Amino acid sequence: MRILVVEDERDAARMLAKGLREQTYAVDVAADGPSALENAVANDYDLVILDLMLPGMQGIEVCRELRGTGSAAPILMLTARDGVSDRVAGLDAGADDYVAKPYHLTELYARVRALLRRGPVLEPSVVTTGDLVIDTRTRAVSRAGEPIRLTSREYALLEYLARRNGDVVSRAAIADHVWDEGFDSISNLIDVYVQRLRRKIDDGHAVRLLHTIRGSGYTLRTAGDDD
Repeated sequence: MRILVVEDERDAARMLAKGLREQTYAVDVAADGPSALENAVANDYDLVILDLMLPGMQGIEVCRELRGTGSAAPILMLTARDGVSDRVAGLDAGADDYVAKPYHLTELYARVRALLRRGPVLEPSVVTTGDLVIDTRTRAVSRAGEPIRLTSREYALLEYLARRNGDVVSRAAIADHVWDEGFDSISNLIDVYVQRLRRKIDDGHAVRLLHTIRGSGYTLRTAGDDD
């Protein structure tokens, strides 16, 4: 999942981005409203974390602009103002939730997970494909009851494919949602990670779950043909 963090305090932005990346998310950072809007137009984010107090353009304005462009990405607003009127203003502008500063990272992560589960429909916290089980709260993965150890990026790729409910997912979509803006789109890194993931979840099992669809992308499902 790819997240845009909009925060003008450099240290706070760095700490938050680092923490989110450790939670397996791809993260881009913008330091002001105009940059946030440029990023949101150029990329398809799964979530926006938006500071209320920004230089030049307040978070409320950014939120309204995002919703005005048709963006449906959940918006989690960060605010040092804990008054009811500020919370109401943020929610009325299109924010989905808010966290007051100073915040505990564990609470913020929980709110991020909740908003990502919500999406257009409420997503379960445990996702299954055949005998493959993914617990998105603990990031524990198992198949046929046997635990599978994944790197952060392997887990992010697996969860993204699992959340697509058997759809064929293109390399471009994977790049947009699993990697951040520093990703080299012409590299073969996605293919490398798919092969690593396939070995970990499919080797030793009669039924393959991770399939390559030639010319289209990849899919995670219980039936299908690799090309």
